[in-house]
Amino acid sequence: MKNKYNKQLVLLVCTMLSITAFSQNTPEIHGYVRNYTGVLTGQGTDYSIIQNTMNLSFEKKTPFMGFKLNPYVYHYAQDDDVDFGLREAYIDLFFDHFDLRVGKQQIVWGKADGVFITDVVSPKDLREFLLPDFEEIRIGITSIKLNYYFGKDNAFELVLAPEFEPTRYAEPGSIWFPKMSLQGAKIDMSEKKITPSLKNSEVFLKFSKLSDFIDYEIMGGYMFDDDQSMHTRRYMNPQTQTPDSVVITPRHHRLGLFGGSLGTEIKGVVLRSEAAFYTGKRFMSTNPMTPDGLIEKDYVHYLIGADWITRGINFSVQFIQEAILDYDSDIAKDKTTNTMTFIANDSFFNDKLTADVLAYWGLTNEDALIRPRITYELYGGLNLTVGGNLFFGSKGMFGQFDKNDMVYFKLKYDF
Repeated sequence: MKNKYNKQLVLLVCTMLSITAFSQNTPEIHGYVRNYTGVLTGQGTDYSIIQNTMNLSFEKKTPFMGFKLNPYVYHYAQDDDVDFGLREAYIDLFFDHFDLRVGKQQIVWGKADGVFITDVVSPKDLREFLLPDFEEIRIGITSIKLNYYFGKDNAFELVLAPEFEPTRYAEPGSIWFPKMSLQGAKIDMSEKKITPSLKNSEVFLKFSKLSDFIDYEIMGGYMFDDDQSMHTRRYMNPQTQTPDSVVITPRHHRLGLFGGSLGTEIKGVVLRSEAAFYTGKRFMSTNPMTPDGLIEKDYVHYLIGADWITRGINFSVQFIQEAILDYDSDIAKDKTTNTMTFIANDSFFNDKLTADVLAYWGLTNEDALIRPRITYELYGGLNLTVGGNLFFGSKGMFGQFDKNDMVYFKLKYDF
């Protein structure tokens, strides 16, 4: 653990020295400090989290170049653990018709709220499920990003990521560890890591168009699946012809991706849609005779949504579907998985108090997550947030955490 922190500290110091070397003026410094305390209500009254956070951002921009350095520190009081790292650390170069960004960066694509469809360039940190802010869920990746501008409001964006970064999940023992039927199985981690090399690089391309009436994006990618595929091998006992042992080998496979998003406004209602088509996606099989326990199929993930304002209240609704094409009855996942999201927010007392709610409703598995919260500005930059995370159901993405209902408060100072 100490070696990990020492390497990151050396990287941070070297980066800051480099910035000081080429920057004659003091960079802009902003960020926040925060205490985040949550208490479980569904299984006793234990603390779900006691987290102290410092997030800093050093930024500077000139007509020709710029940079951003975003270090963070999380201190978890329950076990006195410290998570130190860099969310972003990149340099920008600006030219007449294109921009170049090199370094560790978060890349955000698509139009969806609260879900990831074409927003797949930056992997996800799900160690606390979907509860952190999305800025904290997205993992910055070391990459080269080129934006080329032409015509009126047209742009191409090319991303080359030489090093693969997978989704991060909670460790066993965490209340956010996904429910998995791995009891009695041996885990072989020898094939999980992807060695950085040119042939193992990921590449993404997007074309975007903005106009007065409509805006859209068309994107594609050749990438590794951020979620690991569990290759399962059963070794049979020759005498009883029953499984003697089970070995599970996590592995990340290549995926082809094509998709896009579309948005327009009609009579005050913003209509949005987004879709992604994957080739080479692997799904777990319920048939013990399936080779490696996986079935490869093409896969579609899409949404349609609408945003509007009524009596000063902002509303948003989305319908999301995941569909496995050419479905095989041995696949453990349903042929289609349907979800809806609802968002509503309003402000009071000259915007000093904000109330909002985000709800996920799993139509297929009859589960849900409802997240109400209220934020009050105590003093310039100092805000208090009180909220809850309420899980419903017995299965599915949200139902698996039914006992993790919690209330929380956050005291945050922005500077």
